This record gives sequence, C-alpha cells and structure tokens, in this order.
Amino acid sequence: MDINIRKDRMTKWERWNAILNRQTPDRVPVWSFGLGFHAIHAGLSLVEAYTNAEKVVDATEKTSAEFGWQDLPMIGYAAMGAWELGGDVKMPSGQYAQAPAVIRTPIESEEDVDRLKVPTDISNAGLIPLMLECVRIQVKRGYPLIMGMTLGPWSFAVNSAGVERVMRWVIKKPDVLHRLEEKVLPFSIQLLHAFVDTADKGRILPWVGGTATSSNQLISPQVFKEFYIPYMKKLYDEAHKMGLKHIFIHICGDQNANLPHWAELDYGDPGLLSFGHEVDLEVAGSYFPNHIIVGNLEPAILQVGTSEEVYEATRKVIEKGKRLGPWRFMLAPGCELPPRSPEENVWAMMQAISDFGWYE
Repeated sequence: MDINIRKDRMTKWERWNAILNRQTPDRVPVWSFGLGFHAIHAGLSLVEAYTNAEKVVDATEKTSAEFGWQDLPMIGYAAMGAWELGGDVKMPSGQYAQAPAVIRTPIESEEDVDRLKVPTDISNAGLIPLMLECVRIQVKRGYPLIMGMTLGPWSFAVNSAGVERVMRWVIKKPDVLHRLEEKVLPFSIQLLHAFVDTADKGRILPWVGGTATSSNQLISPQVFKEFYIPYMKKLYDEAHKMGLKHIFIHICGDQNANLPHWAELDYGDPGLLSFGHEVDLEVAGSYFPNHIIVGNLEPAILQVGTSEEVYEATRKVIEKGKRLGPWRFMLAPGCELPPRSPEENVWAMMQAISDFGWYE
C-alpha cells in the first residue's frame, strides 16, 4: 500500500509531556513495544539487544525517530528473575526466538525456596548490569524520561520456579508460594531503587511487566486476588514512597476476569496500562477512568497479516481508543511487536495513525 505520513506538530517529548499532564496531543501517541524490532531494524542481531546497552539506545533512537514513536530505550525480558536469582538463560538464536529463554530455574523444590538468598546488591545479577548501563547512557544524553523495567513478585516467583511448579503449588502448597513471593518482593523493590539511584525519581518511568502467567488463561481471578494483588500493592506502595509519579504496566493476555482486582492498585497520576487484544479497550477504560490506556493491536496481524489487514485492524483500534478521550489513549501492539514483523506492515500501522489518529 502507498505510504503518505502526515507531518507531526509535536515532538516525541512534547507528546509525552502532554499526555502525562492530561493534555491533548497533536495525534494519538504510539508505543511500538518493539524491543527486538528496534535492533533488527537498525541492523543488529537479537543477541545484541540483550548484550550491548549503547547499541540498544542507538537503535531505539533511530527506529522511534523514523516511525514517529514514543519509545524509550529499555532492556528487559519477560522471563527475568530466573538468571538474576541463580538460574541460567539462553540468548535468542534462530528464526523463532525473540528474547532470552530460561534453561535452568534456580528453584526446583520447596527446600530451594527456603535456601534462596536474594542478593543485597543486585547490580551484578543477571541482566541488571546492562539494564542499569542503559539508564546511565540515557542520563548522559539528557533524556527527560527514562524507562526501567521490573517485574512483580508473582512474575519473579514463576520465572524462578517454573510455571508448572508454581501452578501445582497454588493448589497443593500455597504457603510455599507465599514464602517465595515474600522472598522475591525485596528484589523487585531493589530494582526500582537501582533505577532511581542511577537517574532520579523525576525522570524514571517504571515499566512493570504483568506477564501472561497472571492471565485467566492460567489462573482464576480468585488465585489472582490472593497471590498477585497483595504483593503488587506492596511494590507499588514502595514505588510511590520513592516519589515515582507514574507507573507503566503491561497487563498481558486474557485478564478480563481480573480487571476488578487490577483496579485496586494505584498506578500514579496518571498511570499507563497496556492491554492484550483479548481485553476490550472501552471496558478497560471504564475500570481505569483516570489513566492512560495503551493498546491493543493483535501482534500476530503485524507479523503474518497483509499491510491492508494491518491498516484496517489499526483503524478499528484507533477509533475505539479515541473514544476514551484525547489524552487517555496510546496505540500499541497487544504484546511485544514481533521482532521480524515486515516493515511494510509497521508502516501500515503508522499510515492508519496518520489517517485516523489526529485530534482536530
């Protein structure tokens, strides 16, 4: 399809400032959720996206400027916690891998939970040195807003013990799972402190991954309420005590039955909540009326659809999202932009923004 993108009236930073202050931007902002895509578009390998902080920052700057995105450089991965707490991961390789994958979890038994020692100094744990280096580079370059990724205690527990083991413990040994979450909660909090100490609270936008392991495809809303929400409340309370004004979270997968519980948390002023394509944007907006709703184009369409299909699907998401209000919607894929998405499809998404995303 022909691409003819309308010229922006705001810079990336002006658009960020507008929505975080509940003001109308020139057009719908776009968060590409494109960690691996940035790297590939800039001529890097996916391994470099998880091993070279300066190249990650350069690639994000290049790609977001070219496409007109709000993206901030970020290093992190959904399986974070296994390596950082003593296990092992494998860097992405081959045609289908897009992020580090766990090859050995540090928790393989109930006894391992009791033996687990969360490091008091996390600066050398797993991927964290690279994550902090990414923040330092942005500080040197004068970024007014810097994103740092952490996960909640549920996600760190699942990643360090494995999905199957945690699902068994939910039913048979709930006390063990609670002990593990209590143990990894300080790790989540330390990581937030590390970002604030590396930059400052006024610049840090914490990105708190929700991960699909908390979705209703795996757990019931009752399990979610017992094992997820209490620990996230503690994490968010600590974030607010640090002076972090906004929290960005990706709520992955089918979370429809969990929405009343998600609404119990304080995401800041405003927060940013990203949803998978399984959650209707207007339903999400009704649960979080004071926050920015981010989403939720189905990622598979971007990877395997035609450019015409991407354009039409994006149009529908934009038109629904805009009904939330002029500062309350940011377009994004419903999960990470597949790293090898055809560029013509990504441009089709931006053509839909150009055609339907303006506020005037």
